[in-house]
Amino acid sequence: MKVSYNWLKDYLDLTTAPEALAEKITRTGIEVADVAQMSAGLKKIVVGHVLSCEPHPDSDHLHVCEVDVGEEEPFQIVCGAPNVAAGQYVIVALPNSRIADNVKIKKGKMRGVVSMGMICGLQEIGFADSVVPKEYVDGIFVFPEAIAPGTEVYEALGMTDYIIDLDLTANRADALGIHGVAHEVAAIESLTPHFEDVAVSESDVQTKDQVSAQVVDDQLAPSYHLRMLQNVTVQPSPLWLQTRLWNAGIRPINNLVDVTNYMMLTYGQPLHAFDADTLTSDHKQIEVRLAKTGEKLTTLDEAEHDLSL
Repeated sequence: MKVSYNWLKDYLDLTTAPEALAEKITRTGIEVADVAQMSAGLKKIVVGHVLSCEPHPDSDHLHVCEVDVGEEEPFQIVCGAPNVAAGQYVIVALPNSRIADNVKIKKGKMRGVVSMGMICGLQEIGFADSVVPKEYVDGIFVFPEAIAPGTEVYEALGMTDYIIDLDLTANRADALGIHGVAHEVAAIESLTPHFEDVAVSESDVQTKDQVSAQVVDDQLAPSYHLRMLQNVTVQPSPLWLQTRLWNAGIRPINNLVDVTNYMMLTYGQPLHAFDADTLTSDHKQIEVRLAKTGEKLTTLDEAEHDLSL
């Protein structure tokens, strides 16, 4: 379980430093495998605003970009990413910067054109492929909102946070959610958690009149709950939510999928969102059962799995 120190601080008035807190957690019963801060070792990586993007005169895949990086004049940067375009807010490694694996970026030339740094994908500054949003896996990352050019990227991307990696045993399922970990840390630090009281606003539309669930074996699933949300728009999640997910090792997909994963991380309770319009039965019923041999299931990561009983 990857636990965000900043997320814990949403619920606890923590003053103990992350490394010291990890030591206390280990001594009181849950082993900590690692404490890491992604921004460690990185240098001179900022937000850039792509002002223009033109084809390289001597390449069929490179682009020559004019990028505002907060200096008096824009920097000319050659970029080979297929998704780079004018108007984007992007990650820029300036000349003499350090990116992942302690790689130094220098001023140079690409096919005879001067390049003042590098426009980066998330992987190039240390993120694993498995957490990079699908649309950016093979290209550069584009910020979903405007950020002042020249601003260091670390805070916006959640890289200044400390991630405490708990090595949980089977008897500590209570620590599979941030609330459970907050209770654990509160006991260690003699603190009182302050959880937000959530008020649910509901319409007069009854979920049971719109969709139902049939549980085939109530021994395997003694409780199955549904709630319907209407008039929603599927779109990318805000950046703060995406950073919470990838710091926990989960790839952001869209706002509906992401919020279910966020709730799972918060409370330790798995959730899933279904599109009611895709339910084929006349009475919009979800059947809860074991798989049948020969069935196939395509998961949210677009991988197809062969199922068996």
